[in-house]
Parts: sequence; structure tokens; C-alpha cells
Amino acid sequence: MTDRVLLNVVHLKKYFPVRKGLLSRVVAHVQAVDDISFQIRQGETLGLVGESGCGKTTAGRTIVRLLEPTGGRVEFDGKDVAAAQGAELRRLRRDMQIVFQDPFSSLNPRMTIKSIVEEGLMVHGLGSRNERLDKVRETLEQVGLDPSYINRYPHEFSGGQRQRVSVARALALGPKFMVLDEPISALDVSIQSQIINLLVDLREKFGLTYLFISHDLSVVEYISDRVAVMYLGEIVEMARSESLYANPLHPYTQVLLSSIPTMDPARRRRRIVLQGDVPSPIHPPSGCRFHPRCPWAKEVCRQQAPKLLEIDGHQFRCHAVEKEQMGSGDYELPKQRTLPSEAQLEEAELAATK
Repeated sequence: MTDRVLLNVVHLKKYFPVRKGLLSRVVAHVQAVDDISFQIRQGETLGLVGESGCGKTTAGRTIVRLLEPTGGRVEFDGKDVAAAQGAELRRLRRDMQIVFQDPFSSLNPRMTIKSIVEEGLMVHGLGSRNERLDKVRETLEQVGLDPSYINRYPHEFSGGQRQRVSVARALALGPKFMVLDEPISALDVSIQSQIINLLVDLREKFGLTYLFISHDLSVVEYISDRVAVMYLGEIVEMARSESLYANPLHPYTQVLLSSIPTMDPARRRRRIVLQGDVPSPIHPPSGCRFHPRCPWAKEVCRQQAPKLLEIDGHQFRCHAVEKEQMGSGDYELPKQRTLPSEAQLEEAELAATK
């Protein structure tokens, strides 16, 4: 991993219109992704976690421009992805690939494995027919598949093998950056570790950069250098993996981590059970979006949206942490959790206003 920023996401938004009536007038918007910002350095893996419906998959697809952004900016290798057109956009897409969640629906059942992996090479005009065939065989070997499988169809493979084909399809173009959209959630538990280890090996071998989207917090901890936590379209906390798992500051992150099963008594947390359902992204709550379900919510949380503060690389949005009010109520916090000092909070708040 280097200090060079490969991907820079700045105030990214993605809203989906809600239409109603005979004239299909827009009456509201689903705020799937609402003003998120982060950077990923070359060779780094950023884990993006959150409940289903929080907007993490939409964020990944908007970054590679499978969905057009509503607002904000995505810069890849210094180039504005949203502004790119024609040949420039095609060159960017060669360097930015995505692996989808479900290998059963993301592969065309009418195409052979050779055609699936070769398709990107043909679209970008790379190599002669024989060179493309050699590249397909080489790529299949790199993902752990026998090159003799090239004339088979997707239905002849298991789920894990299909996901290896999906990885091969993305890898064939020699990308710099890959969005991994829950790449193991549709697989058997016995196969998941094999795919994760494959992704780690490919990252080390080719110097790849990952945005790893998942709801499996144990897997995210294993593969990620940093972790961002999303809730209702916003990033509520982001830090280095070891820092976030050892000392979560946002109550939503604490709730997520408390649900991880563990056999280690030293890492065991008291389970925090949330009340109520996730609010609608069409009409998100005022103030802090998590306050209707937060056990430690105060009046300020209902009225005022918290700023995104940063202390020693640990970013968070929470009034309770700012005012050191956490801990009241019926829930006990993890013993290892430490709150920032007043001086650190004042410095972070001053930086946030600049």
C-alpha cells in the first residue's frame, strides 16, 4: 500500500425519483446515498458495512458509474469519472471493475466461460484472437480454475466456481481498482473462505485496490485496512480496521459489533438490541438519522445533525461522543471504549468548520 490516493469520493449523492399519478410526476426522492466522502489509497482495501438498504451497494455502483450520480464527484487516478465521456470513459472502466453479489444472475447462461471472460477484451480491442484465448486460459488459472473449462456454460459450475469466473472476468482487463459487492454472501460458508483468500492473494500479486462491500463484519475485519460504516445513506464512522473494532465510537457501530459471535471471552461484547425499524430513506429523520433507534439519544440528536469529526484518523458523527454523554440508559458500553478528550474534540470541531 502506498500514500498515493487512487480513488477520491467527494460529497457523493445518489437519489432515485419517486413518481406518482398519470403524468408520473416526481413527488419525492429516495436518498440512497447522501453526501458521502472518502479516499482509498493505491493497494488499500476499504470495507463498507451496514444493514441491508443503507446504500452501500448503490454507492459502489455509482462509483464505477453503473449508476449516474445525482451530485458530488468521483475522482479516479486524478480523473473525474462523472465527467468522462466516450473513449475516456471506456479507458477508465478498464481500470475500474466490479464483482457482483450473485454469481447465478451476473453470468449470462447462454455464453460459455471463454466468451464471458473474453468479452471485456473484445470490447476494449485488446489482443488478437489467439492472444485473447491465451489470456482467458491464464486468467482462469489465476483464479483457481482449470483452463480446460473454457467451453463449459455457467450452469455446469458450482456457486464458488461461478464466482471465480466473475472474478476472472473482472481480472482479465488488468484493473487497478475493483468494487467487490458482497462477493461471498450468496455462497456456502465452506466456500466463502476460499474466495476471500483468493481475493487477498490477487491483491498482493497484482497490487489491486478494493472497495469491499459486505454485511459480514468478521470478514471485513480480516480483509480490510480501513472500515467505513454506513447508515441510511450516510457514513457515520470510519477508521482503521483495528481502531474501529477495538474502540467503536458511534452507537450504531457498537450495535453492529455487539452482534458478532465470538468464542474469545476477551472480545465478547454485551449484545445491544435495537428497537424499531430503519426509517424510510424518502423522509429521513431530522437531526441525527440514527436517533429514533439510538439507546443514548438526547434532545440535541433529534434537532441538530452531527458534524463529521476526525481525531487521529478516526472519523465519526455523534453528539453523544462530542458531549461525553454516552453511557446513560440501560446498556453497558464495551470496557475498552475510550472517549476523546475535550481538547481533541475542540480541535476536531475547529477542523470540521474550515
